[in-house]
Amino acid sequence: MSPAPAAPSSPSPDTDAVPVIDPAVEARPGLLRRLAASVADPVLRILVIATLISRVGRGIFLTVTVLYFTLIVGLAPHEVAIVLGAASAAGVLSSLAGGWLADRVSARRLLVTLSVIDGAGLICYVFAHDFTSALVIAVIVGAVEQAANSTRMAIIARAFDGDQRVHARAVLRTVTNVAIAVGSGIGALALLAGTAEAYRWIIVGAGVMYLAGVTQLVKLPHRVDAPKAQVTDASGTTPPATRGTSRLSHSPWRDPRYLALTALSAVFGMQFGVGEVGVPLWIANDTNAPEVLVAVVLILNTIIVVLFQVPLSRGTHDLRRAGRVSAIAAWLMAAACLIYAAAAGLPAGFAIAVIVAAAIAHAFAEVLSQAGGWGLSFELADPVRAGTYQGVFSMGYSVGAMIAPLFVTSTALTHGFAGWAILGAVFLASGLGTWAIAVTAARANARVSERAQPSTA
Repeated sequence: MSPAPAAPSSPSPDTDAVPVIDPAVEARPGLLRRLAASVADPVLRILVIATLISRVGRGIFLTVTVLYFTLIVGLAPHEVAIVLGAASAAGVLSSLAGGWLADRVSARRLLVTLSVIDGAGLICYVFAHDFTSALVIAVIVGAVEQAANSTRMAIIARAFDGDQRVHARAVLRTVTNVAIAVGSGIGALALLAGTAEAYRWIIVGAGVMYLAGVTQLVKLPHRVDAPKAQVTDASGTTPPATRGTSRLSHSPWRDPRYLALTALSAVFGMQFGVGEVGVPLWIANDTNAPEVLVAVVLILNTIIVVLFQVPLSRGTHDLRRAGRVSAIAAWLMAAACLIYAAAAGLPAGFAIAVIVAAAIAHAFAEVLSQAGGWGLSFELADPVRAGTYQGVFSMGYSVGAMIAPLFVTSTALTHGFAGWAILGAVFLASGLGTWAIAVTAARANARVSERAQPSTA
């Protein structure tokens, strides 16, 4: 292409000029442009690539775990339950420890170290030959996994501001769902082969994927690390007003509002237990729907999360919006519980339709509750101790995940419609409680802003 003629000396625009459009840009689909823009930040891009790689390994492992323990290691069902329960329990404490450490040491180095241990731990499963060895490995892997999650949340809290924090969480959750789905398909290869060697090689592959993700995490910049713990003046000494305030004055354990948010989010987080335990057993034992519907519901949930998590998370850094989406999630989850219950006793065709409708409401409740919870967990946290606050919030989710199977089983699966109604009421109360916290916090912030504005004569 010949160079464009020189511009005239007149300052008026050349209205006859024809804009030059790069054909490649013009032909690029809008979706691709949006996807590229969503990971334009270098920190987010690093986290996305690392998550995509490692979560494929996670999907592989989740697919074969229970069958590997029972068919290859030879554990009894109650022993498998103990192993998985102990891993979850270890994750409760390590969630807090990971966030606490992320405020005191380099968060990026901590995440790299934990990810290496996580990947090596997965590979060590091939050496598990009895209950004791499987229990020890599961506890270590479960603890390291949750500590790494808290560290990752601390990095997000420091690397981004406002809406970008929630956007980063939404993007990473979307990528996680896609990667786990891919990993599940790969893990199915071991199930098809059915041999001990196939199981072990696929588990080694899962661990290697975790280790491969570390090659991206080492690229994280220094700015994701915690700032200096103390503030010094020009002379290099700590001012009296700040001495002794670096820990307790910024502790989430002295923040009743944040503790209430954590508790309510943990309760609502039991909706994952509904999807993973309650719905499959309800379909198989209490409805006339075919058992293959369990897989359909899981796929449907994944599709909704992938398509809607990012767009429905926009703006939830605003406290009022975060409260509204939490309230909507509460009503949707309560409705989903009642609709699931209504499937009992219906003919197969009607049961399928009812369960699919409930699963759609459930999936959107999950998406919205996550969006609202992320926004509130970031905005209501003290930035001085971002890691510790995120560790406490993650610990709440770990507690919810640990008690969810027992709670869902003792309500919905034991008492039928009445149990589902109790479960729905619990979700409604916790979601509306989160909404109340958000509204109260927004009003308090508004009053502070009004007092901070200079008065006019």
